Formats: sequence, C-alpha cells, structure tokens
Amino acid sequence: MGYETKLEMKDISIEFPGVKALSNVNFSTSSGRVHAIVGANGAGKSTLMKVLGGVETTWTGEILINGERVNIRNPQDAKALGIEIVYQEVDMALALNMSVAENILLSSTVAHSKGKPFMNWREVKRIARETLARMDLDIDVNKRASEIPLAQRQMVLIARAIVEKCRILVLDEPTAPLSKKETDELFRIVRDLTGKQGIAVIFISHRLPELFEICQDITIMRDGRVVHVGKLEQLTMPQIVELLLGRKFDEKLPKSMVQIGGDVLRVEQLTAVDHAIHDVSFHVRKGEIVGIAGLVGAGKSELCKALFGDLRIATGKILLKGKEIRLKNSYRAVKYGFALVPEERRKEGILVQESVYWNLTAASLGKFCGKIPFIRKKEERIASRKAIADIGIKTPDENRLVGYLSGGNQQKVAIGKWLLADADVYIFDEPTKGIDVGAKSDVFELIGKLVENGKCVIYASCENAELLGITDRIYVMYDGSIVKELETAKTTENEILYYSIGGTEQ
Repeated sequence: MGYETKLEMKDISIEFPGVKALSNVNFSTSSGRVHAIVGANGAGKSTLMKVLGGVETTWTGEILINGERVNIRNPQDAKALGIEIVYQEVDMALALNMSVAENILLSSTVAHSKGKPFMNWREVKRIARETLARMDLDIDVNKRASEIPLAQRQMVLIARAIVEKCRILVLDEPTAPLSKKETDELFRIVRDLTGKQGIAVIFISHRLPELFEICQDITIMRDGRVVHVGKLEQLTMPQIVELLLGRKFDEKLPKSMVQIGGDVLRVEQLTAVDHAIHDVSFHVRKGEIVGIAGLVGAGKSELCKALFGDLRIATGKILLKGKEIRLKNSYRAVKYGFALVPEERRKEGILVQESVYWNLTAASLGKFCGKIPFIRKKEERIASRKAIADIGIKTPDENRLVGYLSGGNQQKVAIGKWLLADADVYIFDEPTKGIDVGAKSDVFELIGKLVENGKCVIYASCENAELLGITDRIYVMYDGSIVKELETAKTTENEILYYSIGGTEQ
C-alpha cells in the first residue's frame, strides 16, 4: 500500500454571473476509501471536482493535503499533487488517432520531453504494458485508441492517471457507458487501487444502486451546498433520493396515454455497409413510443445513426408515411423531419463553446431568416427564451455557454433544439445517460408531450426499467439485429434481458 493521503476542502465557494455554484462546501476523504458524491444536476458536485482539478480557478476557501494548505489554480498544480480526474466524456480526453501506449503516457511525455527531438518508444510501450498489467488488463498497447471498445478506452484513462503517481482519483460517471460485466471489471480495478495501492477514489454517479457496491462514504449536495455527509451503509436509496432532490420522489415514470395512429416510419431489412446492423425491420406509429433494448454493443446506437443518415446503408428500405426515402446524410434526414438526440451529447449533440440560444436555434435557423439570408436575432432570442422557460433549462440567461450548464440541462438543450425544429420522428439514444432522477423525470415529460402532439418516438436505452415505464412496444437487439418484438404492457425486465443476451424462443 502507498503512503497515506488525507484530503480536506474547507469552505469552498465559487460564483458565476447570476449563479452561486458552491456555497461554503466542506469535503474530506482519505487513502483506501471510495467516497461517493451525489446530487441532482446543477447541485455543484462537478464544479467542486473542477476546483480540485484546477479547472475552476476563482474559488475561495482552502484545500489541505495531509494537513498542509495547497494552492490549486490550474491542472498542473493538481497533477503535481497527485490529483487525477477521469471525466465522463471519454473520447474527448483521448487522442483517438494515437496508440494506447501514447495515450497512457501522454501527460508524461509532454511534461518530461524537455524539448528532446526523439522519444524512446520502446520505453513508452514497456511502461504502458506494466501499468496495464498492474490493473490486470490485457490491452494491445500498439492499437489506436479508436480501435478499442469504449470500456477499454476508459481503462486507458485510468491507466494514465496511475502512471502519473496518482494519490487522489476522481471518477466522473464512470459506469454510464458500460455494460454490467464492464462495470464489474471497473469495480475490481477500483477495489485494487484503494486496497492495494492506497489511492483515495472520489466516485460521482447517478446510478445509485452501484454506490452500495463500491463506496464506503457519501456526500450529498443540493443547490451548491452539502446537505449530508456520512457512511453509505447508514442510508437507503429512497433516503438518498429525497436528500438530493429535497423532496419525495415518485418512482413511477410519467407514461402519456395517447391515441395511437397509423404507421409513420417503417424500416424493412435494413443493413449497414459495415454490418454494424443487419436485416433490421420494425415500424413506429403516430403517437407511439417504441423502445430499442439491448446490451452495450448490440447495435442500438448504430441503428439510431442509420436512421439519421449518419451510417451508410447497404440494403433495405426506409419508408416515411408510406413513401420510400433515402437518407444519404444527416442534412437529408432533418429535411425529412428526423431528429436525433445522440448518446454522446457533448461530442455530437451540443456545441459546448456556444451559447444556449445558439444551440437551441441551430437546427431551425430558416425560421429566423427572411427573403434575404440574414438571421433575425431578436426573433431568435425570443424563441430561445420561450424554449428555456417551456423546457425548464436552468441558466442565468440565453447567453450562457452550454458547457457551463449541468449535464441534465445540457441534455435539455440537446432536446430543445429539435423541439424548435418541429420534427416528426424523434430518436433518443440513451437520453438519461449521466443525468439525475429529477432531470430524468423532466426528460420523460418532454417525450410525453411529443407523442401527445402526434409525433412518434424511438427510445434506445440499456435501462430496461425506463423502457417498461415509458414505451408502448419494445424491439430487442442482439449482435446488430432485432431478435424480438415485445408489447410493453405484457413483458418484464427479465424477458427483455433474456433476449438481450441472445436467448431464443422457448
């Protein structure tokens, strides 16, 4: 076990224009512990970790490590103290065109090359292999990061943290993109890091059942303040939900009961060029929510992208309101009335360096142009303000950069731009990934309003409980194909799981 580390953050406060992000927050943890930080989107947990990681610099208060006050004002300060953060958006933290070895040693090679014209790549690969071996992982260090599965990419980021002599490791929504098997593997590594190597792990997650598997301590935040600190074993899940929301929460999902009409979308024997999906057939009716179930890698995201013109189709037909259409690209898909809220919202669904109003109107700029091709800014802002109010986006104003919003509010922006565009077919790919239970309820309510207005919805998710609560029918995918159609009212989580893992008709 490594040397002991005790972290203390005292009276941490930070204020953005119009928003008190953190108000006198106290937090502490130590070596060998896995400490959960939970809270609704916008509660301040990610902001607190950005203070610890040197990303947020205008904070007040004090940070102590082993009783000594430290000044963290940039990421280099944090790294020098052994503080590493693995953020939720894995692909944004990796150089996808570089090898696994280069990614693991990326920080080290940049920091320690000291202007040397040559790099000892044999040594880089050796250290990378040894680091992965310490984690009991077998990943080819010669492969590009883009060539390995998402779960392994996350492990590469953890390996990068370890090679930097990490003392405090922050994992921000680490299980959001992972299957149950991959999550179990991650937890094995976390237990090894804390038990054998004495690293202090701070674990941020909205998947509350997982906390009881891996964490010993918990800090609950709400509205920029700490509302509870203690041992996790002393709380139940309903108590945690009530503390983080500040109210009791009805776990029933708000399924909208609407009249189902005729077919809007029909897909016949669709096969992608790369065979990521093959021989897929299904249909969606007016006012209907159709679920796409399946484990990670089953082809759900690929199907969503194919329906949005973002995955080349080899064979098959797509019929919209009875007429065959060809979705050669996303531009054509939008013209036909398709809308996609993608799984990786920060990478594909929003522009984090642009304002809320810019994001909300990006898919419908034609509405704000006259005969001459200039945008009527006043109308654009009025529309965005109305959308902010209607959707319930928490932001000081429409000019706020989307990157500064919480995950749940970013997701509302990703959905909101398509509400302004007034599409016919809405495709949601893991829409509740990385957002809290309160924000989930808001998303379900938005989807309910869509079908009430006669739209049709495709809802792809690994969360079978959500599918059972919100859909009318469910198609189960396995290995790129639809293997079963289920009527939601007549099925169970166990039956969905059975077909998701390759089960056949009994």
